[in-house]
Amino acid sequence: MIRFLKNRMHRGANQSQPLALGTLEFELMEILWSSGESSVRDVVPRLSRPLAYTTVMTTLDRLFKKGLLDRHKSDRAFVYCPHFSHEEWERRRAGHLVAGFLSGPNPSRELLLSCLLEAVGEHDATLLDDLEKKIRTRRKELLRQGQP
Repeated sequence: MIRFLKNRMHRGANQSQPLALGTLEFELMEILWSSGESSVRDVVPRLSRPLAYTTVMTTLDRLFKKGLLDRHKSDRAFVYCPHFSHEEWERRRAGHLVAGFLSGPNPSRELLLSCLLEAVGEHDATLLDDLEKKIRTRRKELLRQGQP
C-alpha cells in the first residue's frame, strides 16, 4: 500500500499537474530554493551532471510556464526565482495528492487513511500522537464554525 501511495505521489494524481516534477526539474528547483535568484549560467555549474546550457534553459522555461518559477529579464538573460518556497510547494503537492484521493470513491479514501496511519506509525510513534492532537484541534475548529 505504501508503495502505491509513493508512486502516486511521485507521478502526481494527474500527469499534467504542475506539481509533478521530473528529476532534472526537481534538481533545478532545489538549486533555486537554496540560492534564490539565478540565471541559467549560474545554475549550470551547480548541476550534479554536465548538461547543455540549452537543456537547462528549456527546463527552467518549462518550470516558469508551470507557474513554479518567476523570472525577469536582466540584460539579455532571464533571472529565475522560485514562485513558492520549498515548504509551500511540498504543502501544495501533498494537498493535491490528498484531494485526489478524497475526490475519488470511498475505497480510495480508506486506502489513503490506512496508508497514512501505517506509514506514520512505522516511522514515529510520537508523530502518531501529534496527528491525533491535530485531528482533535481541527474537529474543535469545525464545531466552532458550525460544521459537523
